Amino acid sequence: MINDILNEADGKMDKSVAATREEFATIRAGRAHPSMFSKIMVDYYGTPTPIQQLASFTAPEARIILVQPFDVGAIANVEKAIRESDLGVNPSSDGKMLRCVFPELTEERRKEFIKLAKEKAEGGKVAVRQVRQKAKQNLERLEKDGEAGKDDVVGAEKRLDGFTKKHTDAIDELLKNKEAELLEV
Repeated sequence: MINDILNEADGKMDKSVAATREEFATIRAGRAHPSMFSKIMVDYYGTPTPIQQLASFTAPEARIILVQPFDVGAIANVEKAIRESDLGVNPSSDGKMLRCVFPELTEERRKEFIKLAKEKAEGGKVAVRQVRQKAKQNLERLEKDGEAGKDDVVGAEKRLDGFTKKHTDAIDELLKNKEAELLEV
């Protein structure tokens, strides 16, 4: 039972780290890439739909992304969703395709992105700590119900703390790499 709780907590912590990695992918460093659009939802015939399901993306140059909607009738909604997103880009349309030209990153904008990355990293660490807290409560419940001894629970909590440290350190490493990527000119 203790191993089940620890394995579940470790798996959820892994997912928190993976989610943080995905969040970092949406923050633009020097080069524009299609994953920056992953969080954008488009109003498609009254239904919020992820933009990846409605369009294909190509990056012909470092700062340009071409967005080609599969349904040309949805181009206005796709354009509106991109414009209203936090990407800071104003797409131009030729009726069939959208051209998103990303501005050169200024020092100020880089610092804003670093601040955003730190917020996302902190959110990931909070998620890891919440998983730890829930697992700790489950371990304490096992001890209280008499299903596990105090020594077993204390040992399990130490292992749980090790998992927590490993995952928060992984998030810190992701943050350090993202900061280095953002500061690279």
